[in-house]
Amino acid sequence: MGKGILLSLVFFVSMQSLAQTDEPKRPKVGLVLSGGGAKGLAHIGALKVIEEAGVQIDYIGGTSMGAIIGALYAAGYSASELDSIFRATDFINLIQDNLPRDAKTFHEKEDSERYALTLPFENFKVSVPTAFSGGQNIYNELVRLLYPVKDVNDFSKLPIPFVCIATNIETGQEVVLNSGYLPQAIMASGTLPSLFEPSSIDGKVLIDGGVVNNYPIDKVRDMGADIVIGVDVQHDLSSRDALLSATEILLQINNYRTVRDMVEKARKTDIYIKPDIEGFTVIEFDKTGEIIERGEQAAKEKFEDLKKIARKPFREKKGIHITSLKDTLTINRLIINGSNQHTRGYVKGKLRFNLAQPITFEKLQQGISNLTATGNFATNRYKLVSNGIGEDLILRLDETQNTSFIRLGAHYDDLYKSAAILNFTKRKLLFRDDEASFDLVLGDNVRYDFQYYVDKGTYWSFGLNSRFNAFSQDISFDLIRQNFEVPTGTNLNTLNIDVSDFTNQLYVQTVLREEFAFTLGGQYQFLKYSTRTIEPFTAETPSEVAEPSNERTFFEKGSYFSVYGNLKLDTYDDRYFPTRGLFFEGDMHYYLFSSDYNQNFKDFSVSKARMGTAFPIFKNLSMNIETEGGFKLGTSGVTTFDFVLGGYGTDMINNFTPFLGYDFLSLPGNSFVKAYARLDYEFIGKNHLLFATNFANVEDDLFRTGEWFTAPDFSGYGLGYGWESFIGPIQVLYSWSPERQNSNFFFSIGYWF
Repeated sequence: MGKGILLSLVFFVSMQSLAQTDEPKRPKVGLVLSGGGAKGLAHIGALKVIEEAGVQIDYIGGTSMGAIIGALYAAGYSASELDSIFRATDFINLIQDNLPRDAKTFHEKEDSERYALTLPFENFKVSVPTAFSGGQNIYNELVRLLYPVKDVNDFSKLPIPFVCIATNIETGQEVVLNSGYLPQAIMASGTLPSLFEPSSIDGKVLIDGGVVNNYPIDKVRDMGADIVIGVDVQHDLSSRDALLSATEILLQINNYRTVRDMVEKARKTDIYIKPDIEGFTVIEFDKTGEIIERGEQAAKEKFEDLKKIARKPFREKKGIHITSLKDTLTINRLIINGSNQHTRGYVKGKLRFNLAQPITFEKLQQGISNLTATGNFATNRYKLVSNGIGEDLILRLDETQNTSFIRLGAHYDDLYKSAAILNFTKRKLLFRDDEASFDLVLGDNVRYDFQYYVDKGTYWSFGLNSRFNAFSQDISFDLIRQNFEVPTGTNLNTLNIDVSDFTNQLYVQTVLREEFAFTLGGQYQFLKYSTRTIEPFTAETPSEVAEPSNERTFFEKGSYFSVYGNLKLDTYDDRYFPTRGLFFEGDMHYYLFSSDYNQNFKDFSVSKARMGTAFPIFKNLSMNIETEGGFKLGTSGVTTFDFVLGGYGTDMINNFTPFLGYDFLSLPGNSFVKAYARLDYEFIGKNHLLFATNFANVEDDLFRTGEWFTAPDFSGYGLGYGWESFIGPIQVLYSWSPERQNSNFFFSIGYWF
């Protein structure tokens, strides 16, 4: 009986083995995703339908945007998760490499908010930047999304084996990327010429793989795919009407060969999905939802074919999921490669986080942005690698070769009138951490501004500023009479005053976290206030009205020497249209000596402070509230440095202070207090509807008399529109005050300088 049981078991096992041998082997399914810029978002829609049909993908190959989406899918994200990620991503902001304002030092903030165009300038030749964007923000996001697979160097070990294609820009040869650091590889594959800077991997300079192989079906077959699904988002050759940008022209040139090759590649594809996206361009990332839906529509036409190769039961994908993404990491070792001009301390200071302590990805990205904002380094393709107890942050700091730049801008406002700015900037002029900058402003009022600064980070830095400002303005005769000696009996209502200011400063400064700065310095200032409206006069000048002449009357023509201190905190997210953040600036000047043109000088001091906050109220609606004040201490009769309120602007010299409802230089006094509030509704991207109000008390010795705490004597309101244009903010503001009959229109075009 025992033998019978044994024979029965042998027979049963043999039959089971025979049955398994007769069962056909499941065919391996490969997926090919072509390049196509924003059109590649259609891949996500196609993947949603492929999953819905129950198809299990075994291999993925992609190029450019196909490589990015393919890598994320290969790492474990589902199609619906990719849909959520890409719909929530502001690609326009990422592509433009718009760095957060708090990543920039105070000098970098000023540069980014003054010039409309920056061009490299070497050997007396102006060149064009290699690309529109370095792609740093996109790379940062890829590092975050692919962090869980950061240690997978062999892409065949990903949850779904993966390969992508790049192009060696020096040889024109195809480069197959199937190993290495995944974010770096797919960024190289998607480095669209003219849009992003080339990438460097293993000594090779790489650009978009679409130049040589935009649909890598053969690579997917070589991986072992028996059946290939292909999603092709390439467009056919464009007509002349569609060739409206450099990017479109470059793609057209590349498409000459691609269109021809796709005839054969489409034939080799078992299930060929071709979304209808001819109406979209490669940079229309603002139409993500529409493009994804086009991918879904095209894949649904192949739904029955997809079901035939579906795996039953459908196996849930393993790998990354949005719910499993960590938001923190611990970097316990910093490895710096490539930098020989900047110290390790300089780099660590810019990163702004401590080693061996948990930090958020946002904190890491902020640190990388700080390095990028300096302009001293090319795009940083850093790596995160596990070392057992935390991560290594491996930085490759490719120092920029260009140290000289030409910068251009244009501006108009009601005070300085029309102006064009030409700037020359030179880094590493005398020291490796210094920068010299010279602005020449040409227009109705010629001006200049020279700055030299040695950046020592959190240590004491030092600098030198020299500037010349000039403008003309019709000013109330009563205001002139209050501040300067004028002929008695003059019955003019206004005088046209020419103001010029020549200021030189030498200072030391310490900066904390690019947001807080403390400055100590000395200043020499030469001021001239003059007019041609009335003749020069002396004490013997008769009281009758003088006739206008070509001779100039001077009210002030003197030199002043002072020492000063300045404390500044600035976390506003935008200088012109802040929606969140804090601001504080306190300044104190002590005037020690003067050439005493009006023979009334005694030492005195002027102190002022401004503080504010901006915060969102609802979506696209924010409020900016500020208060400021100032006072003069001392018995000197000098009125040149008194406060004068009126007008609208963000770059007014000395103690001139904007005040809605009144024209420039309307409300004088040696002390003042002011409150300001503005509602900003961004009804369309970069278009703002503005409503503002301000209140003030301004007169002599306001704080001594206690009048600063009484109801405001002056008020004003403004209603306006602002547009963030490529040359800077364009603003028009209608302003009025209940205390006066007249209203004002203020215009400003371009960045203030």
